[in-house]
Amino acid sequence: MIKAIHKYAKPFATVDDLDPLIAAIGDSKIVLLGESSHGTSEYYSLRAELSKRLIKEKGFSFIAVEGDWPSCQSINQYIKGFNHSTQDVRTVLEDFNRWPTWMWANLEIIDLVEWLKNYNQQNKPSQKVGFYGLDVYSLWESMDEIIRYLEKTSSPSLREAKKAFSCFEPFNRNHESYAVSAGYLSEDCTKEALELLASIRKNKWKLDDDQENSLNMEVNAIVTANAEEYYRTMVTSDSKSWNVRDQHMVEALNAVRRFYGEDAKVIIWEHNTHVGDARATDMKDEGMVNVGQLIREEYGSENVFIVGFGTYSGTVIAATEWRADFQIMDVPPAGFGSWESLMHKSGAVNKYLIFTDGNRHEFSTTIGHRAIGVVYRPEYEHFGNYVPSIMGHRYDGFIFIDKTNALHPLVLENILV
Repeated sequence: MIKAIHKYAKPFATVDDLDPLIAAIGDSKIVLLGESSHGTSEYYSLRAELSKRLIKEKGFSFIAVEGDWPSCQSINQYIKGFNHSTQDVRTVLEDFNRWPTWMWANLEIIDLVEWLKNYNQQNKPSQKVGFYGLDVYSLWESMDEIIRYLEKTSSPSLREAKKAFSCFEPFNRNHESYAVSAGYLSEDCTKEALELLASIRKNKWKLDDDQENSLNMEVNAIVTANAEEYYRTMVTSDSKSWNVRDQHMVEALNAVRRFYGEDAKVIIWEHNTHVGDARATDMKDEGMVNVGQLIREEYGSENVFIVGFGTYSGTVIAATEWRADFQIMDVPPAGFGSWESLMHKSGAVNKYLIFTDGNRHEFSTTIGHRAIGVVYRPEYEHFGNYVPSIMGHRYDGFIFIDKTNALHPLVLENILV
């Protein structure tokens, strides 16, 4: 493996050195950019620079991220000039007030958001680039958005929206309470959530689309229906709830693509565990799928390009347990025999690989590949932070940064947990 890395990996210092990677992306309609943690500065900065190039040089239409739809709408409205009352990007990022806030309320994302705003100001409305969240967690916030807009417009879907809201209301915006009630006691709001989605899809053509209202209502309704299923299943099956979440992200993505048109080209930012094809990992044995797999299956591998990211050592922002305060933690040197360790041993420099039909077989051995979540305990990482992976089939390219640094979060008050 080290010989193969020596043979095919190329060093890089700046994004301009990644011209061969941009060339390899070719005419792909969907480019997925991963990360091996949600708290590493270089992953955000490098993905931003790659995204700028893809937008300028290859005409990509929008960026979709592992974030909540309502919060990401604040960015989308800001960069497209929909929200004239908000002129400060930091104010926009205050809408990312759900733990872990640092994923999007950070200094690194500010440069990209401002760049997108300036880029859009130079283009006509049909050519403006969007920014959207694909995740499933915003059940209550999405219902709030739906009720607020439908009341303002006296929409025929308001009746279904109020029925769904009334069903969820007794759970006092507590995901765990709903999960236990729906998962164990069969007291759920499935019917109401699905009826709301059907009604909004039926009536969305009546909505004013100057500010993408039909798309906003449809995806918030998709979130409501799929979040209901996610929370209902999470107490009984980790693998099923995982699949619900990743299938939702693809459904939300497809709704945005339909809105933009069949020629839309998409950049996706998510963790490696979502973008790297699950069929090339041990997830397959547990019946789990992910975004990368589903998109390759739906659109064809020839239209999809997946880039993984990783590091050997450094620092990272994470928490020791769910909802705990974030910390700057040391990322220890990668475990012996892992992918990151071999990349380091082949030369302690930043480098990238492009996997092709001509070399994938040289990267077909299953090997441990480090994954760091928002909850991280470095002292125990060897017991669960390495995903057995066939790297040449999990990705189409890989970017390795030998030593990385922690993300720079914006400190926000009134954090939602």
